[in-house]
Amino acid sequence: MSGRHLLVIEDDAAIRRGIADALALDGFSVSEAEDADGGLALALELDVDLVLLDLVLPGDRVRHGLEVLEQVRRERPTMPVIILTALGDEADRVRGLRLGADDYVVKPFSVDELRARVQAVLRRSPERPSDLTRVEMDDGLIDLERREVCFEDGERCALSEREAELILYLARNAGRVVSRQELLSRVWRIDPTDVATRTIDMHVTRLREKLRERPTSPRLLMTVRGKGYKFGGRT
Repeated sequence: MSGRHLLVIEDDAAIRRGIADALALDGFSVSEAEDADGGLALALELDVDLVLLDLVLPGDRVRHGLEVLEQVRRERPTMPVIILTALGDEADRVRGLRLGADDYVVKPFSVDELRARVQAVLRRSPERPSDLTRVEMDDGLIDLERREVCFEDGERCALSEREAELILYLARNAGRVVSRQELLSRVWRIDPTDVATRTIDMHVTRLREKLRERPTSPRLLMTVRGKGYKFGGRT
């Protein structure tokens, strides 16, 4: 399970920190949110493999964990979600399962139970395409193993390791907008607060030139103004 990225949305700092520490020991990377608004934003922006979602949460715009679950299901329908509930909240657990939660854990719970639930849900959840080796274009293809673009007219263009990783990440997340901050965190593997997001834009500009993309109407690496980039190719 190592290498997976989990999100814990829980307003109790002690519980949230305990969950994050326990999962980190199992090799997971863990992001945290303490309210419904921040949790929903992270669930929709980050490349998350599973969300642990408390149902009783503070928030200005979103006021309940079930509202977070509803919006996540609309925007990220395949994202696994485990809800965290109190012993007497059976009605909320039932509603959560009907809304698409993959499982639930009743508080207080043991670390061993939590780990078992997380591992079970991840095992039965659809995998992201981790073996993606090529991306088709209208006039050729991108060979991600060889890190080169192969055009139908016979021309080839080499890609840097970072350029290949950028295409691979966007292709794996086809169908959603990926923010510049997420790309810095997950592709560059650096704190997005330490580097200007203009770094991403410059790399995309150079990459579009190699892919023969028209700057005004790209079809593979599409810009979503104010939000980030979206993959428009075929895998």
